[in-house]
Amino acid sequence: MTKTILHIDASARREGSATRDLSNRIVRHLGAARIIRRDLASPLPLLTENWINANFIPADQRSDAQRKHLALSDALVGELQQADTIVIGLPIYNFSVPAAFKAWIDLVARVGLTFSYTENGPQGLLTDKRVVLAIASGGTAVGSEIDFATNYVRHVLGFIGITNVDVVAADKMALDAEAALSNAHKAVNELAA
Repeated sequence: MTKTILHIDASARREGSATRDLSNRIVRHLGAARIIRRDLASPLPLLTENWINANFIPADQRSDAQRKHLALSDALVGELQQADTIVIGLPIYNFSVPAAFKAWIDLVARVGLTFSYTENGPQGLLTDKRVVLAIASGGTAVGSEIDFATNYVRHVLGFIGITNVDVVAADKMALDAEAALSNAHKAVNELAA
C-alpha cells in the first residue's frame, strides 16, 4: 500500500467526468494511508508579475508581502513533496491540458524547490515518486501526433524529477465511450499497487 497519495483532478466537470471516475478508481485500487486532495475545478490563480518577482528573491530575504504571493505555490509544492504517489485525472481539452492544470504546473515548477540548474542542465528534485495519469479524450488518441497533453505532462514531470509515470487512457470516447471506459477500467485493475 502507498503511504501518501496526492489526488489531483483537473476536469472542469464535477459531475459525469470520466477522468474523475478513473482517478477515484485508481486511488481506491492503490490504497493509501493518507490522501491529499487537490481539485482544480476551483481554479488556481495565474502567475503575476508580483509572484515572479517574489519567486526570484532568496527565501530568507523575502518580505511578508512576497511570502504571501508565494504561499499557495509553497503549499502546492509541499503537497508534491509529501506524496509517494500522485494520481492525476486529466482530460484532454483541445489537444492539450486544461488551463487549470497548466496553472498548477506554473505554480509547482519552482527553481530550488522542485528543480535546479546544474552544469549538466536542469535536475529534478522530486525523485522516488510515482505518477498515474488518468487521461480521457473525446476524439484524440492518447500518444498520437495530435495528443499534446500526454507527452507534455511526462516532460514537465520529468523536469521536476518524476519519471515513473503510468498512463490509464479512456481515449476517443466520442467514437465508442463504452469500449474506451472498459479498456481503462481493465488498465486500472492491472496497475501494480
